[in-house]
Amino acid sequence: MKGRQPQLQSGRLFDKVYFPAMSICASFLIAGIVFALLGFDPVTAFGGLLSGSLGSLSAWGETLNKAVPVALTGLSYAIAQRCGVVNLGAEGQVYIGALCAVLAGTELEMPAPLHIPVTLLAAFLGGALFGTLPAVMKNRFGASELITTIMFNYVALYFVHYMIAGPIKDLDSGSNFAQSKQMLESAQLPRLLAGTRLHAGLIVAAAALVFYQFFLFHTTRGYEMRVIGLNRTTGECAGMNPRTNTLLSMFLAGGFAGLGGACELMGVQLRIMENAFNGFGFDGVAVALLGGNAAGGIALSSLLFGALKSGATKMQMRSGVPTATIYMLQGLIILFVVGKRLFDYRRLHKKPRRHPAKEDV
Repeated sequence: MKGRQPQLQSGRLFDKVYFPAMSICASFLIAGIVFALLGFDPVTAFGGLLSGSLGSLSAWGETLNKAVPVALTGLSYAIAQRCGVVNLGAEGQVYIGALCAVLAGTELEMPAPLHIPVTLLAAFLGGALFGTLPAVMKNRFGASELITTIMFNYVALYFVHYMIAGPIKDLDSGSNFAQSKQMLESAQLPRLLAGTRLHAGLIVAAAALVFYQFFLFHTTRGYEMRVIGLNRTTGECAGMNPRTNTLLSMFLAGGFAGLGGACELMGVQLRIMENAFNGFGFDGVAVALLGGNAAGGIALSSLLFGALKSGATKMQMRSGVPTATIYMLQGLIILFVVGKRLFDYRRLHKKPRRHPAKEDV
């Protein structure tokens, strides 16, 4: 038994690396074939993608910047999934978090060392409270979170659009576009590297990943959430409260997504504009799936998605491949991750068991 324990652990680790790696390779292979069929040079296209995402210090900064919000929305999906809850509402939670951040970042005046934490806290609480609404409906009425979280995305999106077109619209800029006021300088995240746009949201995302890992595997509440996520009945028989843990998981999930919106707002966008945060929530689902809902996997997956987004423009400039093909690549990766049995080497190489013939019995 002692000898089998390290083997099982190494096998699980290999699976966690093997399936995502095969999914990524297969996705790039198919994308390359599609590029060639459309008359583009796949080598030039992928060379431009690599150069635009990792070819310079500035490119690295953009890649990391784009990785920050999707890492946080990936955590949003992952922590709910660990408790057996499917959170597809990170998109709306991002918008509500950004709205709370812009209110704190434009209406409050205080020194930067205080203003930045207060703004981040406002975003976390806004996203967290918005995220608990589907959990309350699930606990009280048995409503499926698959439906309610998607519906709340539209509620958040249109509410934020109403706010930036009316109550918090920037009237001083002279622009007719629906947009909020710009964040005060004291509420903007500082740059980490001179000559790049890399901002301190990277530190926020790293801290969130550490918290996620510590909370799930080193606290009693995190253990309860994992048990309930694996088997709700077992958790109930052990005296655990599924409803309380569902509320907590969605509270944290909404908070992580709200921080994702705040980091993008405070570090890059500096104001809320129409459709400024579209796609972050569902990119987070993809990142969490590719990363196996593990902290390290989410960090690496978010870097991959950040690289795809930051290198897309240079890929188009060099090869003519439209930037929209990046979404095709992301979709292929998730398709292969979900259908990982395509790469199940044990099943493919397992010899069929020979059944004895009737005359042998």
